[in-house]
This record gives sequence, C-alpha cells and structure tokens, in this order.
Amino acid sequence: MTDLSCDVLVIGAGPGGYVAAIRAGQLGQKTIIVEKQAVGGTCLNIGCIPSKALIHAADEFHCVKEAAAGHSRLGISAQSAAIDLSRTMSWKDGIVRQLTGGVAGLLRKAGVDVMTGMATVLDGKTVQVETGEGSVRIACQNLVIATGSTPVTVPALPFGGDILSSTEALALTEVPESLAVVGGGYIGLEIGTAFAKLGARVSIIEAKPHILPHYDEDLSKPISARLKALGVSLSFDSVAQAHDPQRGLLSVRKGDAVEQVPAEKVLVTVGRKPALQGFGLESLGLDMQGPFLRINDRCQTSMRGVYAIGDVTGEPMLAHRAMAQGELVADVIAGHPARWDKRVIPAVCFTDPEVVVVGMLPAQAKAAGHQVEVASYPMRANGRALTLERSDGFVRIVHEAKSGLVLGFQAVGAGCAELVGEFGLAVEMCATVTDLAATIHAHPTLSETLQEVALSALGKALHA
Repeated sequence: MTDLSCDVLVIGAGPGGYVAAIRAGQLGQKTIIVEKQAVGGTCLNIGCIPSKALIHAADEFHCVKEAAAGHSRLGISAQSAAIDLSRTMSWKDGIVRQLTGGVAGLLRKAGVDVMTGMATVLDGKTVQVETGEGSVRIACQNLVIATGSTPVTVPALPFGGDILSSTEALALTEVPESLAVVGGGYIGLEIGTAFAKLGARVSIIEAKPHILPHYDEDLSKPISARLKALGVSLSFDSVAQAHDPQRGLLSVRKGDAVEQVPAEKVLVTVGRKPALQGFGLESLGLDMQGPFLRINDRCQTSMRGVYAIGDVTGEPMLAHRAMAQGELVADVIAGHPARWDKRVIPAVCFTDPEVVVVGMLPAQAKAAGHQVEVASYPMRANGRALTLERSDGFVRIVHEAKSGLVLGFQAVGAGCAELVGEFGLAVEMCATVTDLAATIHAHPTLSETLQEVALSALGKALHA
C-alpha cells in the first residue's frame, strides 16, 4: 500500500472533474485526479465529441448520396455514394485521442497528478485507489465528487447484444439495416438522424405526445418534419415492450394496439442517472435531493470538505454546466469568494435542424410571474439560411412586456447552434430587445435573425 496526500482530490476526470483539477493546480493546490477509464469522461470519449463527429460524417455522406441520386438543387452530380463506417469510426476515434491527449497535457501543465484506477471512498478525507501497480491510499483536505452519469435502462430491454446504449451505437462499424430508437430526447434524435442519413431504416418510439418532450411542440415540429423527409418513422404515445433478435422486430404498444417495428438494432436513450454507486460514497451519508447529491451555491455537500459537481448534482446534465462548476469549486477551495450566480445554462440539440434553448421558455416565464411577450422570426426570411439551402425553423425571443428585458431565446434551424453564445451573453448581460435591435449584425449571417426578432418584438420588423 502506497500512501499519498494532497490538498484536492478529484474523483472523475470528465469535463467537470478535469476543469476543477486544472484550475486547482493553477491556483497552487496540490491536486490528484482519479479516473477509472480515460480522461475526458463521457463527453470526450463516448458522448458529445464522438456523436458530433458521426453527425458531421453522416451529413457529408447524405449530401453526396443526394447528389448521386440526382437530387442536388445546386447542380452537383456525383457517382454512387458509399461509406466505410469502420473508417469513419477510426477518424472519430482520432479526434477523441487528440482531445483526450490535450486534456492530459493540460493536467500535466497545471501540475496535477493523474491516477488511473478505481477509487473507493473510505471517509470524507481518505480514498483508496486500486491501480494497475497496486493499492494507493490518498489523504486529502478536500474531496470533489465528479463521477458523472450512466444511461438509464429499460427493464424489458436490458443493454447487451442488439440492445445498445449511446456508447455502443457510437462504436458500430457497420450501418444496421434497421434501427429502432427508444426515446425521442436529444441523444436518440441526434444518433438516430445520423444513422438515417447513413442509410439505416430508423424508427423513433417516444412515450410522450411529441419528440423533445422537455420543450414545447413548436420547437419540435421542424425536426419532426425533417425526420419524416429523411424517411424516419415516428411513433408517439408509444412504449417499447420486447425485442425479437431473430426476426429483427421490436414490439411497440400504442394504446390497445401492438405493432412490430423493424429493428436489427435497438438504441435505448430514455435518460441518464447520476453515477453514485459502487465506490463507497454512500458510507458518507451525504444529503440527497432526489437521486442527486444536494449542494449549495458553492458546490459544497452536507459534509465539510466534500464537494460535488456535474451530473451527480442534478439537471441539466450538460458538459458546460459541469465545467463551470469545476472552475467554481476550485476557486472556493482556494478561498476565493466565488458563488454560483449564473442566469442561464444554454442547451443545444444537434438534431437536424438544430435546436438552441437559452433562458426561459414562454410558459416558464409566465409561470415565474413575468408579464411576457414573445416574438419570432422565420429562417426563410434570412438570406444566409437560403444560401445554405435550409429555410426551415425560426428564432424566438421571450421578453418582459414593459421593460423589454430578455428572459429567453429559442431557435430551430440548420447551423443555429452557433448562435448560442450571443443568446447566452445577452441574457447574462441583462440585455433588452432595444439593445439587440440597435446592435449592427453582419450581413449575410444567421445572426441577423437575432436583430430581426428583436425588431419584431419592438413592432419595427424590417425583413418579415
């Protein structure tokens, strides 16, 4: 047994954990980070980055396929299109290696010791790690729990074989003939859309009345329309019951009727849960908030010197929220007067078209007691959107009726993910619709839609 000590011990090297460790190291704290697999966590290794790589490859292949079929409105022609998915996955894995290698380099630069192994919490100040070289016991002044989350299973469809989580779906080396996606949230839609473009016959089964059930239906309608155009079958108010791997069929119940959906593979994406089991954390008896660790505005748990960040602390389970918490917790440990005071946590769904949500939805703003006005601007009125062959979608702004204070943005459209930064900045800076309308936006860009929707909110629309 080797004994070590440090100021800060971080368990979990995902986006929250590695950012906390880097910043703690930069602040002069002796820091150790423990990860049982690879640095970067779900986001870099099996989540955000691999899925966006696959989405990009699928988009490129779909364009070539459309041209080869004589459907290009741009006048582009091509020979028959084909894809070697194993090469696509190798390219994707190269991006992952580049990014995780970069994170490892940043940790070294910050003086952080990285330990690969399985951690077990012995008490609030001591953790034992089983590494390939033996056991290590680490005494720490401050413990940061950043263990992330894992996919939720469906009892009738346990993971294994042809029943896939997003991790296995993003590692397929052949395009399945048919893919049933159970769950119409953003993960299922992103991966399902990519495989539809790659040539799979895709069905999406959602238990709620529409896809992306956390948002209002206006936001999901353009995506449903695009999925149907891509040949994707959508089943709402439907529940997956059982998979027959021999026949390649998934039984789906809707009301009293049961239908068979083609499903060589089944991708289950019904949510994620915090990863809090199996490493001794329950022995600390920390206060919980539902299934999550309860924390205050300094990411402190109910035990002094024990902190938690990222997916283990609740929704939204997003990498950039975890990163912000990681930076905050390092400042708190270093004695800085830092507190969580963010007004918004942006969210982007890399569906087709993309969806951006920043701040309050109209219903949320009304429920919070605001006198709300809502304005929207169609993408079909934006010149840049037309040059990109995509006129579907819109930008929507939610603001206070009297003051014009911006409470939220929503956007649906191809490429609109890149608007998220301006949306977030506007809400954080307490901008009004007058501020946005008075800001010159470059022409021709998608960002002009932001100025135009603000003008619409003021009753001064120019291009709609």
